[in-house]
Amino acid sequence: MSASSLPAVAPSDLARHVAQGLRRTPKTLSSMYFYDDAGSQIFQQIMALPEYYPTRTEFGLLTQHQVAIGKALRPTDPAEPFFLLELGAGDGLKTKILLRHLLDTGATFTYVPVDISGAALEGLVASLQQELPALRVEPQVTDYATALTLMAARPGRKAVLFLGSNIGNFLPADRREFLRNLAQPLTPDDRLLMGFDLQKDPRQIRAAYDDAQGVTAAFNLNLLTRLNRELGADFDLAAWQHYTDYDPLSGAVRSFLVSTRQQQVRIEALGETVAFDAWEVIHTENSYKFTRHLIEQAAADAGLGVQHFFTDQHDYFADVVLAPQG
Repeated sequence: MSASSLPAVAPSDLARHVAQGLRRTPKTLSSMYFYDDAGSQIFQQIMALPEYYPTRTEFGLLTQHQVAIGKALRPTDPAEPFFLLELGAGDGLKTKILLRHLLDTGATFTYVPVDISGAALEGLVASLQQELPALRVEPQVTDYATALTLMAARPGRKAVLFLGSNIGNFLPADRREFLRNLAQPLTPDDRLLMGFDLQKDPRQIRAAYDDAQGVTAAFNLNLLTRLNRELGADFDLAAWQHYTDYDPLSGAVRSFLVSTRQQQVRIEALGETVAFDAWEVIHTENSYKFTRHLIEQAAADAGLGVQHFFTDQHDYFADVVLAPQG
C-alpha cells in the first residue's frame, strides 16, 4: 500500500479497467484507483496509525543509515556529478533525508523526480524550492520507462530511487518484468535503491492492513465511492465490507471488498449492471513481504546484484542498493 508509485488515471482509462476487472473471476479492481483526493487524504491517516509500521520504519532507517546510503549511491569520485532519479516521489518526505545529507556533504548532483502527475510534481518542486533552495531539480512528467530511457543517454552515474513498499504491490510475474525494465537502461556503474517490506510476525502484518479504528476499511471502501462519483455507479456502501488476509507461505497480504448480500450494481459509464452473490469478493490489492533470500533472487532474475542491505533494528523493512551485473 503506497500512493507514490501509482499513476493518475483518466476517466476513460478508469472505465475500461473497471469493465475488464469486474468481468474477471474473481472480480478485481486495481489498487491504482485508491488514490483520488479523498483516498490520498485517508492514506495520510493510515501512515500515522500505530499499526501501520512501514512508513515510519523506513523513515527511521533512512535517517539512521543516510551516511552509508549516500556513499553507496554516489560515484567513486566524490567530485563527479550524478543524477538522483526518483520513481513516484510523492511528497518527498523520506527522500529529503537523503537530499539534505548529499547537499550537506557537497555532492554534485541533480534530483530528477518522475511522476505521470504534473500536479504532484509541482507540489513537490515548490516544497523543495522552499526547504532546499540550493538543490538542482529537473522534474520529469512521464512514465518510468520513458524517464529511464531518456536519462540513460546522459553522461554520469544514475542513482534510481524506488522507496516505500511499492515493489510489493506487483504480482511475482509483473514484478520480474518491472525489475527487468528498470535494469535494462542502466549501466554497471548505475545504482538502484529499492524499499522492501520484510516478513515478520503475521499478526503484525495483518493488523497493518486492518487497523482497529477502521481507517484502512474506509480507504478500501472509498474506491466504491469513487466509482459512484466518476462512473455513475450505485454501489450501496452499507452492503460492502473490507477484508484482509495474510499468507505467510507466499508473503502476500491480500485486500478485498466483500458483498454482504446478493445485489446488482448499475454502472452508467459502462452501460452495464453487474451482479454480485452474497459474500462474493472484489480483490483490490496485493502487498508482498520479502525475505533477504527472496530479494536476492528477484534481483538476480532481473540481472541485478545486491550491493548493500540496510535494515532497521527490528528487521521490519529493508532499503537495498542494487547494481546491474555485467
